[in-house]
Parts: sequence; structure tokens; C-alpha cells
Amino acid sequence: MRSALTFVAVAAIGLVTASAVSAAELIRVGNAGRESFSFTPANIGKEVGIFAKHNLDLDIAGFGGDAKLQQAMAANAVDIGLGSGPGLAFIAKGSPVKGIAAMAGPPLIFAMVVRADGSVKAIEDLKGRKVAISTVGSATNWLMNEVSRQHGWGFDGFTQVPIGENSARIAALKSGAVDACVVDIGSALNFVQRGDGRILMRFGDVAKNFIMHVIFATDTAIAQKPAALTAFLQGWFETIAFMRANKAKSVAIALTVMGTDEATTSGIYDELMPMFTNDGRFDPAALKVLSRSFVEMKTLADEPDMSKLYTEAFLPKN
Repeated sequence: MRSALTFVAVAAIGLVTASAVSAAELIRVGNAGRESFSFTPANIGKEVGIFAKHNLDLDIAGFGGDAKLQQAMAANAVDIGLGSGPGLAFIAKGSPVKGIAAMAGPPLIFAMVVRADGSVKAIEDLKGRKVAISTVGSATNWLMNEVSRQHGWGFDGFTQVPIGENSARIAALKSGAVDACVVDIGSALNFVQRGDGRILMRFGDVAKNFIMHVIFATDTAIAQKPAALTAFLQGWFETIAFMRANKAKSVAIALTVMGTDEATTSGIYDELMPMFTNDGRFDPAALKVLSRSFVEMKTLADEPDMSKLYTEAFLPKN
């Protein structure tokens, strides 16, 4: 009798456990770059159980850039996209998504590096010289335009050379094909640590009012999974709080995602944690800068109605 009761109790516990597992809703999360620290909160929150606490199971995939991420969302291959603020322009062009949280502010993710043995000692030394960027119309392109404008040189103070990946930009700098390059902070720190050069400038002060990264949701997810979107954002901002309080654990998880070493990842953490927002609100001044950038980069012919590109309906209420 006692054995039978024990079996029933164990079976009941098993049913409860199975029910709890089945209650977790699968959310497909895409990001614009798997190796970027900016998007690792999804991995960290999943690893430490924060999203599971909100009954979510995340399926995370990288798509190698904003354009590919937007294509994946348009095809309903993902529910949520972790991309860039400039990616809001895709919505004005008809992409079936909306921004649901401003997840990072100033563009701390980028730095400009120069060779250790080069003649460039200050930004003024670069006027009229070659600077490697990722692509035309990219955030790196706009930031260099903004640096030029703020120095009173118009939009053509530098010869911008679109080269592509961070590694290609660094290679062009080392070979002398360009005089400087704008790369992500991880590539910049590695460049400095190897003794190849130094960081000439960071871009936090160039665009203090900015939205570097946005969390997007597809129109389909907004219509069909509103509770899951709210739960995801709750989990996201709890993860940001966890990361601020637990550097060692956050770095340990992030480096496995990014493929970087502990020293580099620790440095990236120190550089980038200040850019993450704690509430996801869309700052009007930052939205205005983004709107202006769309026209300056010829992404859009006219400044859009930014209020139609995002919603704050799914943000945590407290």
C-alpha cells in the first residue's frame, strides 16, 4: 500500500513538472549579429533562468546584419528581433514590424582606431584622409558624417571607404590602405591589446541623444502573442539588472556566445553596460536625431512620423 502511494505521489509530481515545462511558450528571437555583446542579454537571461521564470523558452538565432534580420521578421521566421535604432527606417519603408523597446542609447559600441606608428594623433589630423566604415548608409557611415559636421567640415570632411566586416577594416588599416577605421569596441580593444594601434575616439559624445539598439516585434507576434511580448520585455530588463549586479557570471556566459576571451569580454562589458536602458522608453530627443539621420543618409526622402514606428504598450509598467 505504501509503495502504491509513493508511486502515485511520484507520478503526480511528474505530471506537475511536465505541465510546468509545457507551459513555457517558445519565442523565436533573432539578432543582427550573434557575436555582438549588445544582444547577449537574451542568452544570459536564458542561461540563468530569468526568461523561464516568465514561462518563456527562447530560440535564439543570429542573422548577420539589420537587413537580414528584417527579412527574417518579414518572413515570420522570428517573433522578436534585436537590431539597431536606424533599423526603424525599414518600418517606414513597409516592414511588418514595430519597435517595442529602446534597449540601448548612445553608440558606445563603436570606436575609431588608428595605427600605433601612424601620423594621426587627433581627429583634426584626419581631415581629408581615408576612414574605413562598414557600408554606405550604415551607423558607422552616419557617425563619421556627424563627426565631420560637428567639426564644421560639412558631410565630406573625410573620405569614407566602405569595406565591410570589422576584420576587413582592421586589415585595411594595418596595410596602410586607410588612415583610420570605425569598428566595434571588441575589435578596437583587441587591436590595442595586440599593440597594433590605439583608440582615437569613442562615439558616446558624438551622439548623446541616440537609440543605438531597438527590440522589434513582428506585426503577427503583436497580434497573436501580446502576453509573451510583455513577458519577454520583463525578462529582458530583469536580465539587464542581473548583468549590472553580476559581472563575472555575465562575462562568463557572454564570452561563450561571442567567441572572445575573458579579458576582452570583461573590457567590452565595462565599455557597453552603460548604454543599456533600464526601462525601454523611446526618448523624443533621440528619436528626432534618428529621424534626421534617415534623411541625411538618404535612407528616406523625408523624415517619417516616428510615432508610427514603435509602441510602448508592452513595456513593464513599473
